Amino acid sequence: MTSYSRQDVLRILQISSRQLQGWERANLIPQQQTYSFQDLGQLRTLRVLRDESVSSASIRDSIVAMKAVAGMTNPLLEACLVRTGTRLAFRHHGAVVDPIRRQLLFDFDRADGPSAVSEPHPLRKPGTKSPRAIHDRFLAAVQAEEAGEKQRAIALYEEILGLDPAYAPAFINLGTIHFHLRQFTRAEELYRRATEADPSYVLAFFDLGNVLDELQRLDEAINAYRKAVALAPRYADAHYNLALAHERRGERRPALRHWQAYVGLDSRGPWAEHARSQIHKLLSGEKLSIAWRADGHAPRGKGMAALNLVTPQAG
Repeated sequence: MTSYSRQDVLRILQISSRQLQGWERANLIPQQQTYSFQDLGQLRTLRVLRDESVSSASIRDSIVAMKAVAGMTNPLLEACLVRTGTRLAFRHHGAVVDPIRRQLLFDFDRADGPSAVSEPHPLRKPGTKSPRAIHDRFLAAVQAEEAGEKQRAIALYEEILGLDPAYAPAFINLGTIHFHLRQFTRAEELYRRATEADPSYVLAFFDLGNVLDELQRLDEAINAYRKAVALAPRYADAHYNLALAHERRGERRPALRHWQAYVGLDSRGPWAEHARSQIHKLLSGEKLSIAWRADGHAPRGKGMAALNLVTPQAG
């Protein structure tokens, strides 16, 4: 097997020794003196992401999440790390997986081929598999939603829950349909059942926070968003909604903290501009500005963001 020295790697990939050491410190690749061809492939992926201004912390968070979701030992070898807009995801077995939000995304690069997947489709707990009947019904329900056939989609999701009362993705999608129908009480019930079926399901807590916000139950909404952030600290949307909720309660300091977290995770686009505007307004008060610096807080470094949406997503 061909092996490459550290100097070979630096020369072939046109990277600095400092950059390689940084990836090693971030545990993105083991520290070693010789590298295999597979190692070279991993490093090439990291170099491409570096060139696209993706931080090592964002890559590491996505890798850790992918290990938990898919049970992989080394996602950089077992799957292909890709950019999807402002997000990081993995292409694996014909699907594009967003491990932090635990969803399958539409694979636009392969939409015309046999491996195209439906958009979007939350993952189940690691190590579990859906029976074929449930899988087929879920895809049919997603397609019905996309075609605007809401009643058919509702019927299919309810069939799924009859077959598997703990199938969290069906709770989420069904809850989102009721949310958009403004049937908020029913949506809340379904989102709560999703959190019970899978307590590590980040999107379930985020969507629960959104419906509680609509119901004017702000304290409960904040608790739900906090759980989403606890499960996925780099979930930008949850930080954004937490900042809004704290502002509505007049809690300027926690609002500032979450606005800054959001900008650190998603620095571009209209939502980031709004967050920066709110930060400026909050820091314009001299007392808060002094207290903030005295507490030793500082804006977080840039990273990659979750989707720039703050409304519930169809499963």
